[in-house]
Formats: sequence, C-alpha cells, structure tokens
Amino acid sequence: MYSFKDDYSELGHEKILNDFLKISNVQMEGYGLDSITLEAKELIRKRFNLENTDIHFLSGGTQTNMIMIKAALSPVEAVIAADTGHIYVHECGTVEHNGNKILIVPNKDGKIYSADIEAVFKSHTDEHMVKPKLVYISQSTEKGTIYSKNELESLFNTCKKHSLYFFIDGARLATALVCDESDVKPQDMGKLCDAFYIGGTKNGSPLGEALCIINDNLKKDFRYYLKQHGALPAKGVLIGSCFKSLFEDDLYFRIAEYSNKMAQKLAKAFNDKGYKLSASSPANLIFPVLNNDKINELKKHYNFHIWERIDDDTSVIRLVCSWATSENQVNKLIEML
Repeated sequence: MYSFKDDYSELGHEKILNDFLKISNVQMEGYGLDSITLEAKELIRKRFNLENTDIHFLSGGTQTNMIMIKAALSPVEAVIAADTGHIYVHECGTVEHNGNKILIVPNKDGKIYSADIEAVFKSHTDEHMVKPKLVYISQSTEKGTIYSKNELESLFNTCKKHSLYFFIDGARLATALVCDESDVKPQDMGKLCDAFYIGGTKNGSPLGEALCIINDNLKKDFRYYLKQHGALPAKGVLIGSCFKSLFEDDLYFRIAEYSNKMAQKLAKAFNDKGYKLSASSPANLIFPVLNNDKINELKKHYNFHIWERIDDDTSVIRLVCSWATSENQVNKLIEML
C-alpha cells in the first residue's frame, strides 16, 4: 500500500545520507560546535539574509515550538494561535504543560489576521487574565494555505504595536516559499517576524529544524534552554550535516518544488474530474472532498488521513506529497478517480 499520509515517511534524501558516510569517522566538537554545523548556519544566514540572527538546530517541530515558546514567555503570559494551529491540536499539550495558555481564534482557511489579534488583546485587560505575549502561525498552514507577504507584514506590525512576539512555525516553509502563489522570498523572512524555523524533517531530512531567532530579546541563554529540555545532543553534527547538505546548491528548495509539483498534479486531476477541494492549497497538501464509498475504494490501495467528516456520506481527505513521492503512484491514483 502506497502512502500519501505525510511528507516524512521516507528516511531522507540520498545526498544527506551519503554526506553522513563521508564524516562517519571524523572527530569533531560536540553539542553543535563542530565546523560542519557552523558552516550550515552560515549557508542559511547567507540564503535567508540573516546576518544578525542566532540559529539553533533542534530535532523536530514539537520540540522547537515548545522550547521557543517556553523561552519567550513568563508563566503569566500566553500564546495567540488559530484553532487549527499545530501547537493547539497536535502537540499533546506541550505549551500548557510548560505553564502557558493558548488563546485560540477561529481559523479562516487555516489563517489568522490582525483583527483576531486585536480582539484577543483587547479582551485581556487585567491581572485576572493571562497576558497575550506571542502570536503563533504556521507557513504553510495546517490546511495547506499560505500567507502572503502583505498578510505577514500586517500581522507583524500588529504584534509590534502591542509588544507581542511573532513566531512562525516553518515545518513546511520550503513548500510555501517555492509555490507559484507565494510572493514571500527567503530573504524576506527575517524582516517579517521575531523568530521562525526552517523545517527539515518534512523536506527531505532524516531529522531536524533550524530555528532562526531575530529579535535580540529572545536570544539570551537559549542554549541553556536547549540543554535543560534535552535538546542539546552531544552529536549535534547529525542535524548540522543535514542542513549543510540541504543548503548546498539549493537542494532544500529544489526538492520542495518537486513536492508541490506532485501535489498540484493531483489537485488538477481532482478538479478536472469534478471533485471539490475544501481548501485552496498551492503547496504540497491537498484536501479533496469525496463520497465515503470512493474513500473506501481508495483506501484499499493508498494510505492517507481522513481529515474531516462532513456528513454521513461525505468526508475530506488529506493527501500529502514529498520529495520522494512516486509520480507513477500519482498517476495510478489519478486513474482511480
């Protein structure tokens, strides 16, 4: 059975794995202080124009979100996020476990807007309530939609107006940046938020996310937070090497383009055959609306998420394409429609 369930089922791109072998017997400094990790950081700084940015490599998205938010907030402060946000729905309460409340707002195709932030901020007025302090979004969103540059600028300006931090979850940042509808460039990211991360796990890396901290107020003692939360591995070069491989010759963006190409091929086929898509996703996630009988037929051959039950007869499914998606399997699925 072939899987369209996620974009991390395969171990990793062969270049990354081959590059591991080249350093398997090389002695290096531990805890991310090795020359390869330092080189990876410089490659990222150059590609994203992040001259005065601190970069930290972490193992996965949940860990990155948890530690970034923990380091940014006091116990009386809270996060504003969409009700579809990964930290609210799919991270087992890590933010709450660390002692911070998530203030959710209804999503609009996976997004939140400045008016949502204003409403939350104005409704939290005194010491009987938590203090909003950080706004969290994902790019691309959990519904596969993307924020435009203007939308990100608006959110960031609203955050600055109210002294809120703006943090962007970039687990699927690569596919958002390279999709046809995006007007956000890599070099824009450092001007649009206080911190963001560059997702590796969902874009060809065996593991790893690159957290980029732009705001100086968030930089202090961050390696202490990493160590305290078990996120400062002795063999930090493992993640550093992944990102060095990804950012040599723009591999990071080239494989994301392929992921999008396969997903959009599927999206076009569903549209051409008269099926609806529940969200307009230009990246590597698509959400077709199907009769449950058709879903059961497809599930005999393919693995995917049933994302939402619409009624007794109809559901939304999620199909995800990756750097390793077989175009032959894409064509076979299309034939079954």
